[in-house]
Amino acid sequence: MCEKLLGFNSTEEQPSGPRGQDSMWRNEKYETVPLDVKGIDEDNSKGTTDSLYPQAALRKAQQGNERPKDPKLWPYFQDGLRRIDYVLTYHVQKPQSTRKQSAKSCLCFKFRREQSSPPVHEDPELAAQEQRLDYHEDDQRLRREEFEENLREMGLEMEREEGNKIPGVGFLKIHAPWEVLCREAEFMKLKMPTFKKYKVSHGSSIVEKVNMFVQKVTATLQPKVGENRVENEKYLSYPFSREKQHLFDLSDRNSFFDSKTRSSIVYEILKRTKCTRAKYIMGISSLLGSGVYTEAYPLHDGDIDGINAEANDRKILCEEWASYSIFYKYQPIGLIRKYFGEKVGLYFAWLGVYTQMLIPAAIVGVIVFLYGCVTVEDNIPSMEVCDERNNITMCPICDRVCSYWKLVTACGTARASHLFDNAATVFFAIFMALWATMFMEHWKRRQMRLNYIWDLTSFEDAEGKQKSQPRAEYEFHVMKKSLKKEKPPKEENVKLTCRDRMPAYMTIIVMMVFLICVTLAIVFGVVLYRVSIMTALHMSSTPSFRTNIRATVKTTAAIINLIIIIIMDEVYGAIARWLTIMEVPKTDKSFEERLIFKTFILKFANAFTPIVYLAFFRGRIIGRPGKYIYVMGSYRMEECAHAGCLMELCIQLCITMLGKQLIQNNLFEIGVPKLKKMLRQRKIDKKHQEELDKTLHRHEKDHFLGPFVGLNPEYMEMIIQFGMVTLFVASFPLAPLFALLNNIIEIRLDAKKFVTELRRPIAVRAKDIGIWYTLLRGLSKVAVIVNAFVISFTSDFIPRLVYQYMYSPDGTLHGFVNHTLSYFNVSHFQPGTEPTESMHLGYKVEVCRYKDYRDPPWSDTPYEFSRQFWAILAARLAFVIVFQNVVMLMSDFVDWLIPDIPKDISIQIHNERNLIVELFMKQEQGKKYRNTIGDPSPQPLRSRPSSQA
Repeated sequence: MCEKLLGFNSTEEQPSGPRGQDSMWRNEKYETVPLDVKGIDEDNSKGTTDSLYPQAALRKAQQGNERPKDPKLWPYFQDGLRRIDYVLTYHVQKPQSTRKQSAKSCLCFKFRREQSSPPVHEDPELAAQEQRLDYHEDDQRLRREEFEENLREMGLEMEREEGNKIPGVGFLKIHAPWEVLCREAEFMKLKMPTFKKYKVSHGSSIVEKVNMFVQKVTATLQPKVGENRVENEKYLSYPFSREKQHLFDLSDRNSFFDSKTRSSIVYEILKRTKCTRAKYIMGISSLLGSGVYTEAYPLHDGDIDGINAEANDRKILCEEWASYSIFYKYQPIGLIRKYFGEKVGLYFAWLGVYTQMLIPAAIVGVIVFLYGCVTVEDNIPSMEVCDERNNITMCPICDRVCSYWKLVTACGTARASHLFDNAATVFFAIFMALWATMFMEHWKRRQMRLNYIWDLTSFEDAEGKQKSQPRAEYEFHVMKKSLKKEKPPKEENVKLTCRDRMPAYMTIIVMMVFLICVTLAIVFGVVLYRVSIMTALHMSSTPSFRTNIRATVKTTAAIINLIIIIIMDEVYGAIARWLTIMEVPKTDKSFEERLIFKTFILKFANAFTPIVYLAFFRGRIIGRPGKYIYVMGSYRMEECAHAGCLMELCIQLCITMLGKQLIQNNLFEIGVPKLKKMLRQRKIDKKHQEELDKTLHRHEKDHFLGPFVGLNPEYMEMIIQFGMVTLFVASFPLAPLFALLNNIIEIRLDAKKFVTELRRPIAVRAKDIGIWYTLLRGLSKVAVIVNAFVISFTSDFIPRLVYQYMYSPDGTLHGFVNHTLSYFNVSHFQPGTEPTESMHLGYKVEVCRYKDYRDPPWSDTPYEFSRQFWAILAARLAFVIVFQNVVMLMSDFVDWLIPDIPKDISIQIHNERNLIVELFMKQEQGKKYRNTIGDPSPQPLRSRPSSQA
């Protein structure tokens, strides 16, 4: 009775619907299982499964060569023959609640309600709330039915499964038949391999011999996967066409389109399919955002562990890529691309090239550091600081509570500063500028080689073709704009203009400026912390502890900066996304680029503002003894140590870099996904957890994995690290080494996360890394300028050169320390600022020294900048100009010298085009020959034009 009401036919009857309305209703029998039928699946006694396919499709699949596979281990339907290409999940009402049936519903329910029971008085508010909830869920169900009907009209096959093992979750499993795959592959212009093979030339004989030698040497470093072998033959690829199927090897249709391609094809169909039941047109993204569907994801190929786990690409990646024990091996980039798509493959290829290029940079950085360690004993300035015979008395570093101190107490700081501030620093800065250029050129060549191997040389960016498919949010705002018009023209192309977006633009500008001001305020707050804690420790600590106060304040302030950076990174990321959504970009590519740009600006300012302050502002706006600059009433601006701020800059860089890599990048990437997975699994009873793990199907296992949020976070952390490595490398030569060690772990950590912790991402075609290359290029250019200023203004490199060649009596650095110190008469202290313990050193101090280039108090212009100051300033500015232009000229020369496309790749691309033409010519000649032999009737047709002529 229920089946008749809902329009389902028995197995002996043909469908009564219109024949021409849908190809899936043509004289075919359906398997239809009502939702209240029990015992559908042997393993799913409590669940429901609704199979929405014609039996003809099932019989056709059973006639194929593929054997049925266990759906528990493989992503297949209950028949074990049709592959699950995509899964949509949705919320299912609890079994105790009742559902209202609509006229469009295709489901049958059992209601257990005793009509003879006495009436129960219910709370009116609770009843109204339940009524609203039921109406909302019915509306969502009707939208799902309309959307799924539209999917069936597109040719997709579906199977529904509700409440089997995961309570409250329903699964819609989607399968794309062969005809649909062929149609969409032709529409998407997917390049597929033909049956034609050709020999790949690796260059001249010498180059080929060198490649063979390198391949033999690095054989132990290669992963044990077939895609990583250097092949001498390659299949000729051509955009798929149903009219030219004879060009392709279709002997095995089940494997012609791999799982990555199948899921991307289904995703394109989902994006094009619309639901018009609501007030406005809803696509899959709007349906997910409104809760009609809760999740959408493709499935992994199979299990990675266990006795029943069969060989699959995911298991191979887990063994040969996502393992820390093989950190020394190359990545199987070909298999990564095959499984995850070109966009993910390009990210890991770029990360691998970046990590390889860090090896020479790390070696040179360690050599520079060791050079500083070896020469520290021969460094004349640090020897003069550590010489107690000089007996130099320094001015107090704070008012009243701080007393005079001996320069010899800064001996350790002076010796440590020489490790990072020596003659080799300039060489290393020039080397890193050229290294950045070499890295860019090497990546461009590697990217072009991958484009050739992956058949992307003639690929047009998918976003360029999809300009006619705007984002759902953009369509919603366009529809609201069109509804506001009284009489909109029928053929008018309504779109959002700059005038429509002006409120959003103004909000974005104001918010970006405000957030940057917040970052500056945070840095200023840390400065106040250092100043106040320094004064407080001098007031409360014993004289023996005061020697370690500066190091304590430096370290704690750097740790506070690190914690603030990590917290604000998350805040800025969320705000950047909110601002981008407010802007309403038209396409997904535009949305991604604008989001990346905003996030990069905010996170870059968050990470580098404290470092920029230490490098260029600290110690330069303090004034002088007797006339200091004060903040917040009575706090003096902080000074640098005698050896300069370079050591403090190095400490800040070290703590920030290591902290972000260990805590934010690695710990969060390991802990957060596992925590989210535990929270999702807490919804299931722990007693049945082990049993469920054994009986869960592939789509149910992937439901517990974390959602894939994109590659932007991965790129962003590497871009910030690239900035740490290049921008201030003159002050921290060990930065490339720390980055190298981090990336070795990062590659395997990301691999493990992609293979085991996250759902499989949608395979996206891409031929480059997009806007990230532009950001890298900009950072490499800015790094030249920043390092020039660091060497010139932060380090003592220029003052040492000026003294040695202009003021030194013997052309050495003897007397350099005394030359950098100015004199101050202690009687010129402002009232209330002189030290309370004036006899702290055991004698009365009349003149103290401070680091600056000023005239002495007995000169005609006391405490004014001396001629040495202006000479050093001129030398510093000249060094910045010369360094910047010379290094950039060298970088541009290297860029010009190295071609972007390898010569052998350009030759192969040209050969491929010729082979395509040759293949078509042979096929046309073969057709003409077959027509001539098999059907002589066309001969009079060919003679007819000649007779007419």
